[in-house]
Amino acid sequence: MIALLAAAILAATPAADTAPVPDYGIAEGMCHAHEKGPALLVTAAGLKDRTGKLRLELYAPNDTEFLADDRDLVRDGKVFRRTTIDVPAAGPVELCVRAPHSGTWSVALIHDRAGAKKFKLSSDGIGFGGNPHLGLSKPHADVSEVEVGQGVTRASIRLNYRHGLLSFGPLEDAK
Repeated sequence: MIALLAAAILAATPAADTAPVPDYGIAEGMCHAHEKGPALLVTAAGLKDRTGKLRLELYAPNDTEFLADDRDLVRDGKVFRRTTIDVPAAGPVELCVRAPHSGTWSVALIHDRAGAKKFKLSSDGIGFGGNPHLGLSKPHADVSEVEVGQGVTRASIRLNYRHGLLSFGPLEDAK
């Protein structure tokens, strides 16, 4: 069952056997904490460690597009935004992604600990807008939503990591 969650996340990352693809959504999603238009400034909570990269992704709030392969979304003209940062060695961790307009968006935050641009269930972390409890399948778009206003909207997303064979959740001693 955990494989369902991994499959959904993997669908949104480039496959290992395909040629490198452009970093879709990054140019459109770039922003900063003093953005003038609609944007989401997320504080990443519960990091397992300070390695790799963090990827914040913004999707239309429906199950068809949420966590869909970014190449398919771009090909079909769907809204998709992404920002990526190296995990800082210390201090608060914030990522900002620009929204095309104010409104409701489904949000995913991925801790790619190896920086491989591919989610690895055994080591990487993931969190969603609204911080839903993660079961053994991907969450629905509606429990991963964040309401983005006309300016910068702040939110905190807690990362979840695999514990043992069947457990997936936040760490108690997260950094």
